[in-house]
Amino acid sequence: MAGAATCTTASYAQKSSMPVIGYLCPESPELFASRLEAFHQGLGEAGFVEGRNVAIEYRWANGQYSQLPALATELVARNVDVLVAPGGAPVALAAKAATTTKTIVFEMGGDPVQLHVVDSLSRPGGNITGVSSLSVDVSPKRLEFMRDLMPTAPKLMVVANPTSPTAQSQLQKLHAAADTLRVQLEVLAASKEDEFESVFAAAAKDGASGLVFTSDPYFAFRSSRLAALAIKYRVPAITQTRDFPVAGGLMSYGGDFMQSHRRAGIYAGRILLGEKPSDLPVQLVTKVELVINLKAAKLLGSAFSSVIVAGADEVLE
Repeated sequence: MAGAATCTTASYAQKSSMPVIGYLCPESPELFASRLEAFHQGLGEAGFVEGRNVAIEYRWANGQYSQLPALATELVARNVDVLVAPGGAPVALAAKAATTTKTIVFEMGGDPVQLHVVDSLSRPGGNITGVSSLSVDVSPKRLEFMRDLMPTAPKLMVVANPTSPTAQSQLQKLHAAADTLRVQLEVLAASKEDEFESVFAAAAKDGASGLVFTSDPYFAFRSSRLAALAIKYRVPAITQTRDFPVAGGLMSYGGDFMQSHRRAGIYAGRILLGEKPSDLPVQLVTKVELVINLKAAKLLGSAFSSVIVAGADEVLE
């Protein structure tokens, strides 16, 4: 298999022009650097290296999701060989709306069937396939972790982005989980960065014991800002991505984004090698990880139980 891939890749190198990947991204190159590196790693595993035997056209929405449809249309007009749409459901849906003929490889959280990205996971159909992680599905587990940290808290707050295609389904699951945990839930909305501070200020003023962020790429890529506000207002918070505790926040629970982006790179390479998207089932990245930050816990006065520490995939000192 590896030999066949090498031979086919070599035939690409002999062409006068390289195949071109259109890379549609919801964020900026700086915020997306680690995910892009993982994509390149996967692409390399399929035998492709940017500049050597494949070219990549990038379009960055810089956090402005409303720009995604126009950027997707631009890439289709450039006649790229495959359109890669990483970074969440809004990107996948924008790419799908832009073309019914160009092959699309997406990377997202949530259920691609429920969100009408594909017809089925095993037989995606048409011109689209990709990789999905469990980050959206484990939102209720984040609420449970916060409840374990604050067992006597009468109320917890959830922060959701109302523009996210997965927001409503996550909130339904979170309300059900809150009923089971017997905790009052209040939902705060934030879809712009300048709304973050008011969210933390409201939590601090209200006396709610913790903030639980729903899964959303917009939050994930602004982890440093969220971590700084959590410390400023002394509000315990949990998000979907390890970027948050690494930046000084309390804890995270979510999918392994490096793995999902790497797999998207492998799929893009396999399609350049001639495989059809209809023959490539949607991959599910089932690995999830709990990351906690002991220094943040000390600053916030929120000590982790021995059970949470023992169950963490990574403990940051």
